[in-house]
Amino acid sequence: MRIAPFPFLLFVFGLALAWSCAATSAPVHALTVYGEAPRYPAGFQHFTYANPNASKGGTLRRSAIEIGQFDHLIPYIDKGIGVAEVDGWLYSPLAVRSQDEPYTVYGLVAQKLERDPDGHWLRFYLDPRARFADGQPIRAEDVRYTFELFMRAGNLRYRTQFADVDEVTVENPRQIIFHFKSNQNRTLPLDLATLPVLPEHWWKDRDFANGAGFEAPLGSGPYKVGRVDNGRSITFERDKSWWGRDLPVNRGRYNFDQLRIEYFGDTEVARQVLRGGGFDYNREFSATAYTLGYASPALDDGRLQRAHLAKDAPQTAQGFVFNLQRPVFKDRRVRQALALLWDFEWSNRQMMRNLYIRQQSFFANSDLAARSVPDVQELKLLEPLRGQVPDEVFNQVFEAPRTDGSGLIRDKQLQALALLEAAGWKPRGDQLVNAQGEPLTFTFLNGQAGFERLLLPWKRNLAQIGITLEIRRIDASQYVNRLMARDYDLIVTGYPVSPSPGLELYNYFGSAAANDPGSNNYMVLQDPAVDRLLDGLVKAASKADMLHHAHALDRVLSWNYYWIPNYYPPGSSTVWWNRFGLPKVQPSYDEGLDSWWEVSPTPLTNAQMAERLGSPP
Repeated sequence: MRIAPFPFLLFVFGLALAWSCAATSAPVHALTVYGEAPRYPAGFQHFTYANPNASKGGTLRRSAIEIGQFDHLIPYIDKGIGVAEVDGWLYSPLAVRSQDEPYTVYGLVAQKLERDPDGHWLRFYLDPRARFADGQPIRAEDVRYTFELFMRAGNLRYRTQFADVDEVTVENPRQIIFHFKSNQNRTLPLDLATLPVLPEHWWKDRDFANGAGFEAPLGSGPYKVGRVDNGRSITFERDKSWWGRDLPVNRGRYNFDQLRIEYFGDTEVARQVLRGGGFDYNREFSATAYTLGYASPALDDGRLQRAHLAKDAPQTAQGFVFNLQRPVFKDRRVRQALALLWDFEWSNRQMMRNLYIRQQSFFANSDLAARSVPDVQELKLLEPLRGQVPDEVFNQVFEAPRTDGSGLIRDKQLQALALLEAAGWKPRGDQLVNAQGEPLTFTFLNGQAGFERLLLPWKRNLAQIGITLEIRRIDASQYVNRLMARDYDLIVTGYPVSPSPGLELYNYFGSAAANDPGSNNYMVLQDPAVDRLLDGLVKAASKADMLHHAHALDRVLSWNYYWIPNYYPPGSSTVWWNRFGLPKVQPSYDEGLDSWWEVSPTPLTNAQMAERLGSPP
């Protein structure tokens, strides 16, 4: 038998391997978590929630979501306060996330994306048209530089999200591949795809790790940084020659010539400035203010608009979070007792106009919430944890304590006293004390004005059974520093909820992040059962498997009373002056502000706007 020469065999083997790869993977325009078809097929013209005929020009001025002053521009580091809108407005990502799907990304800087069918690597093919604002091309080297910079000096969430990246290889100037340590992190390819791309030639001589101050960075997105009033406001100017303006993912978006963000140290000040016409758009976080604070003739005739947007979006999980390092909070019975005494129904009726919905889950308003008893598949996940988690997780649905709203909660106080007595707290005079005679007392660290009104009724309910709650208000910079040092007993915080959660959950609840000053594990939670469920959720091979892990995690977190669940609104509470056009179809998971456009330089009544847009009032 004649043996073929070795070089020929090598050639044939390489050809076969190339054919095999081509048969099992191919560059695509979009990625989904579990490989399901994206909503928008290849060749689509624009997102449904964008109006491709929207006019360009005009201005929009909005208040910042953050309270306090920004002390640098970039939002990619742990230190201080950056400008969140730099991400997306100044820097374009490799792929953009759509606003009407749970988690799907479509190529932007990356013209095509290629994922290994077995999940071991991800390749990006950069658009040859992609440019930084100085005209230099966006290279694969810039992608690698950004990744390495973020992993070395960026926010902890990047180091957490991308921890499973093993190697990054630049294959040619417009092609880069990321190899993974395992194929069990299903959201990793999509998380990588949302990475912004920073210009190496600009950043290599700047102090990225400390924020680089207020110098306007060189970008690659639809806007450039214009005027910066250090800490107070920042103006973005539309780049009319932006390379990506005509891509389908951008058509009908980024319509304003100027976008200005105003920063305030107090939400009431921001509210009054909006009412006075100082800016155009405000996200409102006070139910009373949303309901009553904008009452005016302008609201009556429509010049001022008020609405709940993005009603289908999962809502931020807000609650009073215990610092579990504090000895007083280590006993679950103590945490449960304290939860019994916060009267949401009375507060909602008396102070929040019954606007809000009680949190019953860490994944409110989403399919991830555990709202029925565990099924067979979920019990398989929970059974190995029996004895490590509360017994209730196996056969009960968590419900936050509920009152009749009258303000009289004697029944809850008696339940709390019984729990506290079982935990070793006994009455002595007008206080509850432990075996060492130490009174049951703790401090709520508060960083926002106006929040005391929700705490004072709780303080009263606690005091009636011998518990002392101190409320300490501090400024924004002190508050951030104390959060990072875990120097507090109790705070209020929120956890953004994704319909397709991934590694960010380690940042919120993982043991490894508990004492990292850059993490959001404000509970300082170190629970092996939670870690196990987090691992299973992140590595889930199907949506059904992910949901089972999410439900199990939700039960374990809730029944441990690691927080006192608060409330969420029926959408994003938003107020704006009626100067803008909105697409007929609104996005499900976002307010969609980047798809608005200017109709008038001054506010219009409802009738005037209808006439201007040619639609009935």
